[in-house]
Amino acid sequence: MITIQNQYLKATINPKGAELVSLVQLSSHIDFMWEGDAAYWGKHSPVLFPIVGSLKDNTYFYEEKAYQLGRHGFARDGIFEIETQTEDTVTFLLASDENTKTVYPFDFEFRLKYTLQENQLELQYIVDNSGDKLLWFSVGGHPAFKVPIEEGLAYEDYRLVFNKTEDFARWPLSPEGLIMDTPESTVVTSHEIPLTKELFQQDALVYKNLQSDCITLKSNSGQHQLEFGFKGYPFLGIWAAKNANFVCIEPWCGIADHVSHNQDITQKEGIIALNPSETFTRSWSVKLI
Repeated sequence: MITIQNQYLKATINPKGAELVSLVQLSSHIDFMWEGDAAYWGKHSPVLFPIVGSLKDNTYFYEEKAYQLGRHGFARDGIFEIETQTEDTVTFLLASDENTKTVYPFDFEFRLKYTLQENQLELQYIVDNSGDKLLWFSVGGHPAFKVPIEEGLAYEDYRLVFNKTEDFARWPLSPEGLIMDTPESTVVTSHEIPLTKELFQQDALVYKNLQSDCITLKSNSGQHQLEFGFKGYPFLGIWAAKNANFVCIEPWCGIADHVSHNQDITQKEGIIALNPSETFTRSWSVKLI
């Protein structure tokens, strides 16, 4: 495990998947991250690359050849190299090799850079096209935050408050994890989602093109909350495992296949095409209060 720290926060990251596993507020000694109980869901904050969500039949086509990838891609299970590290920053690197090319025929360098600044952690995704053809990819986050944050409170005491008013038209998922072709309309336009265990009985809440770029996880009965910033992401997922005490706030540049998709990766909704020698970056942040 790799640890970075400043006077406010201590973050622990596993080189497997470059996954954030702990984020402790030093003044309160509270770890805001989900503990990773495998009885519910054994991860903490996996990275989603080079796809987000599920492929139709776990298969995509590129240049008329079929490739298989599991949900969310392979980076979350890869062993990242520690490229640079200081007291309060660390950068991890995963590069293409013979193994990745059996399922993903592209040259890439994929970095995750964690930075602590006062009471905020920023995670930056950096994708470099190290090949000589277009790099087709998606990338996203899947951090799971503990709910309730404080002892003595209940899951239902918390809500997600968005910084803009939203209509919250949800894109439902098929049993295979594919996006249905028609969203589910909501009657009330609002700026918050009260948390309940029943909310995720039909899988994740998936939204497209929200106006908000910040969500606060808070309770009126508690002293502590977190602010999650996700500017520049066209898709957002919100999810928790059945009856588990966490909520995932998932900013995505990419989305699962639609049920009617033709499986051509170059025609996939939200797919990013990166030219040779170019770099793509995107960040999210969490501020502990």
